[in-house]
Amino acid sequence: MFNFSSQNFVSLNHNGQHQFGMNYAMQVFNSNAIYSFIPKNGCSTLRLSVAIANGTIDGIEQGNWIHQNNQTFKPTLKEAATAHYKFVVLRCPFRRLASVFLDKFVAKEPDVWQYRDLLKREVNLDDLTFEQFVKSLAVPPMKGANIHWKPQSLFLLYKEYDDYFALEHFEKAITTLKDKIDLDVVDARSLTGHGTDKFEMLNNSDYSKTSAFDIAVLKRAGKCPSHKALYNDELTQLVKKLYAEDISLYTKRCNQSDLLFP
Repeated sequence: MFNFSSQNFVSLNHNGQHQFGMNYAMQVFNSNAIYSFIPKNGCSTLRLSVAIANGTIDGIEQGNWIHQNNQTFKPTLKEAATAHYKFVVLRCPFRRLASVFLDKFVAKEPDVWQYRDLLKREVNLDDLTFEQFVKSLAVPPMKGANIHWKPQSLFLLYKEYDDYFALEHFEKAITTLKDKIDLDVVDARSLTGHGTDKFEMLNNSDYSKTSAFDIAVLKRAGKCPSHKALYNDELTQLVKKLYAEDISLYTKRCNQSDLLFP
C-alpha cells in the first residue's frame, strides 16, 4: 500500500522517504479521504478547500491560514492505512518547472533566496535565466533541494491512488471530488496570484535566456512568456533526462498528449 515503507528496514518513524510522503498528506475528515499535495500542482486551491471542508476556516477571506497549517491535517499511520479514498494532482513536469521560474524566481520569493544560498550566493537573481535555472538542477543536490521543483514522484505516499488528476484538466478534479466525496473546490488563485491566467501570453520568441528581471518588467505590463517559450531543444532534452521518472508517472497516470513536449 505505502510507496516507500519497505524501501529499507529502519523504523518507519525514521524512514525519511515515507515520512516525507506523510508530511504532504492531508485528511478530509467527513469522507475519510487522503489528499497528497504537491507544490505547484494546484495545491493552494485544494489545501484551502480541505481546510474549509474540515471546518477550520470559513472561506477564502481567511485563506492565508493554510500557509501555516500544512501539517494540521496530517494523518496518523492508521488513518493513512485505512483511508477510504486517496487522490493526488499531477502536472506536466515541463510546465511545473516553467511555472516555478515565472512565479517564484521572477517575484524573488523566499525559496529563491534559499536557492541562491545553495549556490554559495554566486548567482544574481535579477540576471538569472530559465536556462541557467534548469541547468543548475543537474548539479546535486539542487533537484531535490526545494519542494517546488522536487520530483513529484517523491511526494506519493501510496503505490496506488483511487484518482490521479492532471492539473491540465483540473475541471475533472472539481467534478469528481464533488461526486465522490462531496468536496467543494474553492479557487485560491485570487489569494495566491501564482497563475499566469491574467497575462497576455507571449509565444513569439525564445525566452530561455531572458533574465528574471526582464520577465518581471513584462509581467508588470500584463505580459508573460508562455511555458513553451521558455524552452529550447537543449533544455527540453535536459528536463526529459532529469525528470524522467515524473514524465513516466504522468504518461502512465494521465494523458501523454498533455505533456508540453510529448
